[in-house]
Amino acid sequence: MANVFNGQKTFLSFFLHPIEHTFYKIIAVSQNDEMDWKHYAFSIIIFSFLSCFIMGLILYLQASIMGMKPLDPNLIFNTIVSFVTNTNWQAYSPEKDIHQYFQVISIGVQQFFSPAVGICVLIALIRGFTRKNSTKLGNFWVDLVRVLLYVIIPLSIISALIFGFLGVPQDWAKEVTISSLETGKTQNYLVGPIASWTAIEILGSNGGGIFGTNMAHPFQNPNALTHFLGLFLILLLPTSLCYTFGKMVNDTRQGWAIFAAMLIIFVPLTSLTINQENNKISSLSSLPLETHNTSMEGKETRHGIIGSLLWASATTATSNGSIAADHSSFAPINNFLTMFLMQMSETIFGGVGSGLYGMLIFVLITVFIAGLMVGRTPEYLGKKISAYEMKMVSLALLMPLFLILSGAWILLHFLNIKELSVNQGAQVFSEFMYNLTSASNNNGSAMSGITMSNSTSNLILGFLMLMGRFWIIIPVLALAGSLAQKNTVPISTGTLPTHTPLFIFVLIGILLIIGVLTFIPSLALGPIAEHLGLAGAH
Repeated sequence: MANVFNGQKTFLSFFLHPIEHTFYKIIAVSQNDEMDWKHYAFSIIIFSFLSCFIMGLILYLQASIMGMKPLDPNLIFNTIVSFVTNTNWQAYSPEKDIHQYFQVISIGVQQFFSPAVGICVLIALIRGFTRKNSTKLGNFWVDLVRVLLYVIIPLSIISALIFGFLGVPQDWAKEVTISSLETGKTQNYLVGPIASWTAIEILGSNGGGIFGTNMAHPFQNPNALTHFLGLFLILLLPTSLCYTFGKMVNDTRQGWAIFAAMLIIFVPLTSLTINQENNKISSLSSLPLETHNTSMEGKETRHGIIGSLLWASATTATSNGSIAADHSSFAPINNFLTMFLMQMSETIFGGVGSGLYGMLIFVLITVFIAGLMVGRTPEYLGKKISAYEMKMVSLALLMPLFLILSGAWILLHFLNIKELSVNQGAQVFSEFMYNLTSASNNNGSAMSGITMSNSTSNLILGFLMLMGRFWIIIPVLALAGSLAQKNTVPISTGTLPTHTPLFIFVLIGILLIIGVLTFIPSLALGPIAEHLGLAGAH
């Protein structure tokens, strides 16, 4: 990927180089014409606006072309914003609201475009660190073509072929009849391009399934091998981009340090979810035997409790909104942990591209705080971090936090969440905060039990998703533009090493402190209160 983004040859260049230049001719772009940060940001906004307009037009025309019931305008707005922002929140029912043909040409296309935009923003930020005395960050249209042509599309094709080989169907709008477990009864299921859809759904940190139940559906995730492949693809690009970052800044230790910080947070939290679910099971031992099976409630029987929890942790850490189990069935403390992974601005490991540029925001905060502690001007990768950079960092950091908490106030003003949920007590607030966190942080997974797909919530959540994506992208690109204009400072004895174990643990500490201080009050009203209530009951 570093070679691709640096314009160097790869093993695919012989086959794809002519196609790449054909695309440049079609869109009338020269790969030598570079942009400053404002032009780069403007190009992203124009591209995203056109994507929204075309996708909205397709969904609007579906009713007249296919003879289907027209979609509510707020639902259309929510859906197009969801997929253009890489959130993939599904307020609609995939099986009945949008025909498969229209899913493919509207939603399916955006599942390629939205992760590509995230990678482009990351590459622009990396160029800000690597360039000196320059205002240029590359060309968005060239970066977009290269990301799609050399990275996302080839990996999607390979992944789709493997999914198909492992038993995931690949057909076109074909309905099959299957014998039900109930004697003498049958069920009809729609089969479509499931293998190819699943590949990009998982690879691109998308999560919007061709079925409402996503990876819990036996057609999308039929066995342990497809489950393992899905987990591998979820983590593939977010983790690989850490090494790409190290290669592009000519110091792979920096990439490994960021990867280590992500891993050190992810592994213990994932292990804790498994431990807590096992504790939940053991707590049932004092109850009548017939209640023990409730430990499997909402879990996928093909993959078991551990497989379901691994998927939940991986998807909430990486901004992939797909689900393989009902999250409301997890132990309350597990909902706390998955929610907390999302609330750390999706930086562990985060979305494709967006996760790493989110983590670099925290890296700069860590460098700034460490510089203040030792009385030196903060530096990172040879670039001095001044007041302007910290303003942009603060804007990018505070926006997701502001959206979640202010969004909660707005939604609670318009909605009676007690009437929208089938549950009661602290579980209702957990469901509400989980779904709000998911939308604001462009994750897209949902905690069932509460209905947040009415016209009012669709409109509000749509605006939160829009702000959660672009209010971060613009400060990040402004930050990149400012860094690119600076000269590099030679390394001296007073330079803070940013690849050491000490720096890694300081970075982890700042991540956790910011997350805890911001969200513990709201989490205490939901999953923590529910956990303590259940502990007292047993």
